[in-house]
Amino acid sequence: MPIKLPSNLPAFDVLTREGVMVMSEEQAGQQDIRPLKIGLLNLMPKKIQTENQFARLIGATPLQIDLHLIRMSEHETKTTAAEHMAEFYRPFQDVRNDKFDGLIITGAPIEHLPFEDVLYWDELKEVMDWTQTHVHSTFGVCWGGMAMINHFHGVPKHMLDAKSFGCFRQKNMAPASPYLRGFSDDCYIPVSRWTEMREDEIRAAGLTTLLGSEDTGPCLVEDAAHRALYIFNHFEYDSGTLKEEYDRDAAKGAPIDVPVNYYPGDDPAAHPQNRWRSHAHLLYANWISEIYLTTPFDMQKIGSDQTDLRK
Repeated sequence: MPIKLPSNLPAFDVLTREGVMVMSEEQAGQQDIRPLKIGLLNLMPKKIQTENQFARLIGATPLQIDLHLIRMSEHETKTTAAEHMAEFYRPFQDVRNDKFDGLIITGAPIEHLPFEDVLYWDELKEVMDWTQTHVHSTFGVCWGGMAMINHFHGVPKHMLDAKSFGCFRQKNMAPASPYLRGFSDDCYIPVSRWTEMREDEIRAAGLTTLLGSEDTGPCLVEDAAHRALYIFNHFEYDSGTLKEEYDRDAAKGAPIDVPVNYYPGDDPAAHPQNRWRSHAHLLYANWISEIYLTTPFDMQKIGSDQTDLRK
């Protein structure tokens, strides 16, 4: 079934042209089944691009998704039109009494900062605590995942000597996990970060690494106690996202290497190859499926002891 989006949200037309099943609010209201209510706490500066990327993945499942765009209450973006933010986004303080089947917390280009130096860190800590009583399953992405694992378990992020940049092979370390249903023994995923989480510290916190790489460390981590997944890399990236980052830095004269395993022959003049699309859709479809199987039909029960029931 389709993802439900406002008909005037840019992602509505983008996804419709791509063949993703999209439904307007008016159409969705005529159906009897309950859609899954998924929040996207968008911390990225390019809001519309990020909306498109995540809507594309969660909108490709057979279930109807009711997507809600959320922003930090006091932080004002300088890179997305104020009209777009006012029309489509609600500040966290306005949704704190709502219940959600799922929440995605995106990355943010602030990984060089200590967590406590981030301007909205106090509110983000409030959001992360709130997920334990108001969200059935949370997915922290890149810096968002690092923030969650630090907040709940005290696991630190570590600065790298050089940026991990490119498409890196990840080993399937938990083939029986429902989140990796249909996965190959290994897969590629875009990586673009200056920090890392370390496997020994994740293991010491009692968490399970589902995907990992000898080159870039843990990739996907399950935190069952907090009903959360943390992914430190970017399955949601478009085919050209790494190219955009490379071209931007190269144009500025910033030190940047050609992204690994991305361009044919490592030639930046060549068209980049998408090595990750199928596994990206698998992962998010599996996440949505697990939410559907375990979330209560009565949304007011989300966050209670009854949220482990399967339909």
